[in-house]
Amino acid sequence: YQHKLKLALIGQSIFGQEVYNKLRKEGHKVVGVFTVPDKNGQADPLALAAEKDGTPVFKFSRWRAKGKPIQEVVAAYKSVGAELNVLPFCTQFIPMDVIDCPKHGSIIYHPSILPRHRGASAINWTLIQGDKKAGFTIFWADDGLDTGPILLQRECDVGQNDTVDDLYNRFLFPEGVKAMVEAVHLIADGKAPRIPQPKEGATYEGIQKKENAEICWDQPAAALHNWIRGHDKVPGAWATVDGQMVTFYGSSLLDASVPAGQELAIKGASRPGLVTKNGLVVFGNDGKMVLVRNLQFEDGKMIPASKYFSADETTALELTEEEKKMAEDIKAIWKGILSNVAVIEDTTDFFKSGASSMHVVRLLEEIKQKYSGLQLQNEDVYMATKFADFIQMAVRKFRGEDKGEELVIDYVSKNVNNMTVNMPYQCFINGQFINADDGKTFDTINPADGSVIASVSSASFADVDKAVAAAKEAFENGEWGRMNAREGRLLYRLADLMEEHQEELATIESIDSGAVYTLALKTHVGMSVQTFRYFAGWCDKIQASEYGATIPINQARPNHNLTFTKKEPIGVCAIVIPWNYPLMMLAWKSAACLAAGNTLVLKPAQVTPLTSLKFAELSAKAGFPKGVINILPGSGGLVGQHLSEHPDVRKVGFTGSTPIGKQIMKSAATNLKKVSLELGGKSPLIIFSDCELDRAVKTGMGAVYFNKGENCIAAGRLFVEESIHDEFVRKVVEEIKKMKIGDPLDRSTDHGPQNHKAHLEKLLQYCETGVKEGATLVYGGRQVRRPGFFMEPTVFTDVEDHMYIAQEESFGPVMVISKFKNGDVDGVLRRANTTEYGLASGVFTKDISKALYISEKLEAGTVFINTYNKTDVAAPFGGFKQSGFGKDLGEEALHEYLRTKAITVEY
Repeated sequence: YQHKLKLALIGQSIFGQEVYNKLRKEGHKVVGVFTVPDKNGQADPLALAAEKDGTPVFKFSRWRAKGKPIQEVVAAYKSVGAELNVLPFCTQFIPMDVIDCPKHGSIIYHPSILPRHRGASAINWTLIQGDKKAGFTIFWADDGLDTGPILLQRECDVGQNDTVDDLYNRFLFPEGVKAMVEAVHLIADGKAPRIPQPKEGATYEGIQKKENAEICWDQPAAALHNWIRGHDKVPGAWATVDGQMVTFYGSSLLDASVPAGQELAIKGASRPGLVTKNGLVVFGNDGKMVLVRNLQFEDGKMIPASKYFSADETTALELTEEEKKMAEDIKAIWKGILSNVAVIEDTTDFFKSGASSMHVVRLLEEIKQKYSGLQLQNEDVYMATKFADFIQMAVRKFRGEDKGEELVIDYVSKNVNNMTVNMPYQCFINGQFINADDGKTFDTINPADGSVIASVSSASFADVDKAVAAAKEAFENGEWGRMNAREGRLLYRLADLMEEHQEELATIESIDSGAVYTLALKTHVGMSVQTFRYFAGWCDKIQASEYGATIPINQARPNHNLTFTKKEPIGVCAIVIPWNYPLMMLAWKSAACLAAGNTLVLKPAQVTPLTSLKFAELSAKAGFPKGVINILPGSGGLVGQHLSEHPDVRKVGFTGSTPIGKQIMKSAATNLKKVSLELGGKSPLIIFSDCELDRAVKTGMGAVYFNKGENCIAAGRLFVEESIHDEFVRKVVEEIKKMKIGDPLDRSTDHGPQNHKAHLEKLLQYCETGVKEGATLVYGGRQVRRPGFFMEPTVFTDVEDHMYIAQEESFGPVMVISKFKNGDVDGVLRRANTTEYGLASGVFTKDISKALYISEKLEAGTVFINTYNKTDVAAPFGGFKQSGFGKDLGEEALHEYLRTKAITVEY
């Protein structure tokens, strides 16, 4: 943009202030600001910014009298010589003499996609009418009401539970400021369009005021919800309860069975509401429910709806000397904001004394600067508007007494495995289980019989943004960053809770992934508990030894210098995990991530979300602050992709296929995220004739068939020395015939179902390809004739190096065997390394020298000698080549979630 303009800004508010600041920063000259008079001694934010810069400021109470322009006002306006009028937010009627006066005319910001929702309450009506899209328009002012030609428009999705504040803060404000600046640039360069507004779809709605915001109860729940959220916070939808006007805030659709609660009669409602532990439940005429979180009475007092029948039972706190000092400091902050109030008394009401929503932000920020340990939200101010109530609320939060609030969870419960398992099924964002923003769900299937276990929330694009924002806030401003790392207490407590719930977790893992219960209990859950305990022990050691060092450097005499390094957490980390070990893969990455001090947003595999969501419940019960851990079930193409691209995510940890890993690397390049990848494998297992054959058979079978072959380090190809090949194959087949295939919850089952139907079909196709290419199918290769996704353990021999099954991973119970000539060590090594993968490998021999020689030559991140699948939480795990880079587990895993800062001091 090459040209700059002389601008007059006409309007008010923080939005106007931001537009003003950005336009000046871009080099445009603001020749005058025209705003409203001071209110209760408080200047408008736009006026404050302009006065600070020395920009001429005019404060007119009105521009017209009896329908005609006030000439003195118009003359004052014309004196500044503006070339363009910019109206970012204006509540006054501006005469056409002023609108048409500048060379380029006037542009106005309007918070709707015109021509829909003309009028001053556009955002309210966007929600009231249940629009799926919201947005804003910048248009050329004319003599109509929001009818001028369009310059530019932007739109966004509307979430199921979005409020006016949500839309404004997430999109309309930040993107609106950018768009206003862009519009001015386009005008300056002569490139601004003038697109006539279409007549089709045009609507006009009047200003929503308190008197016409009463709730009509004879409509469906969705319409009730839209009406309530469309008036939240201003002017507030209301109903008559116990003879007084009660305003409803914080509504959401409730898709569950009718909860227990105490009935509350509401005037005009055909059915009483229910005051429950989670809020007030009200009913539409379709029988569906809306949950209301907060209620406000006529005197301005706001309470949690769940406390309706006990609102006055709170006993006043006795303040300590430290708390009295804090109260005095907060009083001084109130006085600074309410400068028109002579004395702040216990009964002083923040809003009735002239404060507005913009002052809420200022109040909280000033308190945060003085008391960083006191984390207040906007809602807290609305819930305690009188000074005495505010102090009581602040002290309770300062003491941590507010943290006992019960976590609200809607479960899917099933009686299975001789127990009742309770499974959360919603997204976990900022410490709450909530439905997906767009309300979409998907079914998760039990692979043992193909039945639906639960319908799980499918996170949307907007949910990713919410979760990342929550994680960022928790990292930058929350209590997480101020916690003492020495104890690692939260990680230990979480490990303890996982252990207490190990049978339930193992049962969920079994029915959701098909893992045999005994294996799920020992490995899936058992190793997860061990992982969290291991990394809990690292929390206070990260700055020790090589993690933080003092470095001697050249001295610039006569000065002395000290250089030291410091390890810091990265920030918001995205973790994307696979479906084969749902809980264990979560633990391997999350434990190191959290121990390093980061916050995370985790996406479980779409086919196995349930243990991750149960983990979210346990993390909340362990006391992790809101926003530190967020879990988003849903599509990898949507959730995983947006996480890998998101500008506020600083690290991606991914376990999955190599093609998806490559895509994540491309996406992560948008802001050069740190990336670690654990990808596909085709791990070779070399068995020499001098091995203990029975042990090699048993371990080799485990290397292939462990966890139904759905194992990232599974031995994808066995090289067996020629002299023992036939006997090895015979013994393997004999052992396979002894394996029990069946219900994974049966303690005697050896081999459970494959994870999901599409994977089973892929494995069957894999076996067909092997047969077509000339490999010998010795055993299996077929689906088991029973309900569910069961496959026979399979053995191929005579597999040649060029064959598809010799090169590509099956990720299933398929043993691929190739011979090698007796004594040909280097030859079999070359064949074993002729793969683009390098995750794991193994060798069986009694000759330790030969074993160590082979371990040096094998191109894999892990080499097993006379064993297999022997992973440990203290040993680093990760691959070479196209099996990825970076490490899980062990001390090295911490490096993936830390950054190094060098600090030099001159003294």
